[in-house]
Amino acid sequence: MLALRLTLESFRFAWQALKSNLLRTVLSLLGVTVGIFAIIAVFTVVDSLETNIRQSMDFLGEKVIYVAKWPWKFEKDFPWWKYFNRPVPTVREFQALQRTLSTNNNGVAIFAAVSGNTFKAGSNSMTGCALQGVSYDFRKVSNVSIAEGRYFTSQEIEAARNVAIIGADIAANVFPNGSALGQEFKTRGRKFTVIGVLEKEGKNFLGNSGNDANCLIPFGMFTKMFALNTGGMTGVTPTIAVKGRDDDPGLLDLEYELQGRLRTIRGLRPRQEDNFALNRPEMMADAISSLFSVIGVAGAVIGSFAMLVGGFGIANIMFVSVKERTNIIGIQKSLGAKNYFILFQFLFEAIFLCLIGGASGILLVFLITLIPQEALPMSLTAGNIVLGLTVSVVIGVLAGIIPAVLASNLDPVIAIRSK
Repeated sequence: MLALRLTLESFRFAWQALKSNLLRTVLSLLGVTVGIFAIIAVFTVVDSLETNIRQSMDFLGEKVIYVAKWPWKFEKDFPWWKYFNRPVPTVREFQALQRTLSTNNNGVAIFAAVSGNTFKAGSNSMTGCALQGVSYDFRKVSNVSIAEGRYFTSQEIEAARNVAIIGADIAANVFPNGSALGQEFKTRGRKFTVIGVLEKEGKNFLGNSGNDANCLIPFGMFTKMFALNTGGMTGVTPTIAVKGRDDDPGLLDLEYELQGRLRTIRGLRPRQEDNFALNRPEMMADAISSLFSVIGVAGAVIGSFAMLVGGFGIANIMFVSVKERTNIIGIQKSLGAKNYFILFQFLFEAIFLCLIGGASGILLVFLITLIPQEALPMSLTAGNIVLGLTVSVVIGVLAGIIPAVLASNLDPVIAIRSK
């Protein structure tokens, strides 16, 4: 109870001192405000960049392993020509994995895409669309959010029927006068019936419109329209994706089994190295995190210089404050004030000053996040707010501890006689 009372009295003395020198207080906290603003602004921009890039990569899915010819992350000192000579994934391998993989997975899918297509329905058309052939389990390995209609049935996939699920932009441009469900459009000389419309995603941070200009069709129909790459330089290269289970941490069991099955399917001998890549979205996520960690540290170092200047400014003001109130300190000590009460009084004043400056810097960052921006929507996280206030308290303690100690150790007789 005594500690609480002393703390409240120390805060009261500190608050009165700050109010009595308002102009000096405002000028002193500007340095801290600029420093905290610089640090939190950098962290906010970095966090927003990382979040937007990760959201732009949501189409890759979670807990998915992609079988491909090229790795997403190249190994050091690995000859590039070995990557080039690797075979591409094939439909036969996809079918073999479907048959032989155990229950370590939640679905195996194969898909391929061709961009630059034109869709026409009557007098309406849209160019630059992507046509993507998918197997039945594609919705398990990728985000397929349907706003209207339905997904493919297994019969439609197996029979390679002329049905399609189109993106929101395609539906709006090709069928502007009503619902696209049940309507027909033509592309690459073939007619398709719309059975579903994907949810509108809008442009992401990478400038892509996601699935808005994408059209999904059965993989069998896709292979009738486009020649698949079988290992040469021509044709569309398919990708095989396997969805992992939630009870498989790190997808280690799935990766080991997938590696073994593929080696068997491709007839690799024990001493031969893998001629395929098992890619995961976490590879890109880890690379992004490492990149933005470096950017964040660089920004924090730059902002810390502003904080250093602000801290010296606070320390200088506290020394001046101690000198101005030396007589008052002597009176307080002669009336029985303990050394720790005087120390807390000046230390809390420095912390108060830094907290106000830090809160002002955080408020400026928050106001910037309110500005509408399509290219990079920013948000101030609770973690950055706590970080800013914590740094403010630390700077307040470091800047005020020496003046506070000097004030608490003053001799009351000498202090009272000072002018």
